Amino acid sequence: MTAPLDPLHSELLHLAQEAARQAGALLRDGRPADLAVAATKSSPVDVVTEMDLAAEKLIVDLISGRRPDDGFLGEEGASTEGTSGVRWVIDPLDGTVNYLYGLPTWAVSIAAEVDGETVAGVVAAPMRGETYQAVLGGGAWATGAWEGERPLVCRPPAPLDQALVSTGFNYVTEVRARQAEIAARLIPLVRDIRRGGSAAIDLCDLACGRLDGYYERGLHPWDVAAGDLIAREAGAVTGGRPGEHPSAELTLAGTPAVFEPLQRLLGDFGAWQD
Repeated sequence: MTAPLDPLHSELLHLAQEAARQAGALLRDGRPADLAVAATKSSPVDVVTEMDLAAEKLIVDLISGRRPDDGFLGEEGASTEGTSGVRWVIDPLDGTVNYLYGLPTWAVSIAAEVDGETVAGVVAAPMRGETYQAVLGGGAWATGAWEGERPLVCRPPAPLDQALVSTGFNYVTEVRARQAEIAARLIPLVRDIRRGGSAAIDLCDLACGRLDGYYERGLHPWDVAAGDLIAREAGAVTGGRPGEHPSAELTLAGTPAVFEPLQRLLGDFGAWQD
């Protein structure tokens, strides 16, 4: 990896790493073994909500204890402006349904912004035993079962018909049905489609060379802030609708060879039209 040049960025990265590690351990070790087969429908959902809130509180408390003037934006309600120019964008549990069912594809996602620009990002996937991280201009890398840190580089160029693409589906039934129609039109034109259930991990898998492309609608800043930086620092192209940044309308990422053809196809299919 290329060492971060800015001491502030390095400080923010190390703090995000520590917070993600602790929150990931809390979620991993605090999950009841029988969560997915609890007696009532409300019981497992309540437990997941409690774990989600506890993880966000841990992250916010740890960071604000070190940097009390920073702002926060979190999925579970953390929202403060701050006065330092630094804001933390937090998803304490990305992949909630996977967590509920005991599937390993869930993560803690923490990004640090300075004056509105993401400069450091960490995505920890405890059940995979992997953590992905990046610093603006400093590259992306991961730690895992292998020895040491592994630089992340997205896959070599491949045409769209040989691309493995991941996506996600909305919780709203009508929206999900429309997204399924788009996916059905896309499947014959690509190698195949995957649905992992965690936007943060999908973006990191793109960075790791495990995917060629990824797209999804309906995401929030905390879903993608860290993963977007990690993917870009690994050489991927990210965006939304043509000429726009990732947004709730469309979040799109891909290798340089896949990004534009995939964006064009999604536009032809009306992927960001209600």
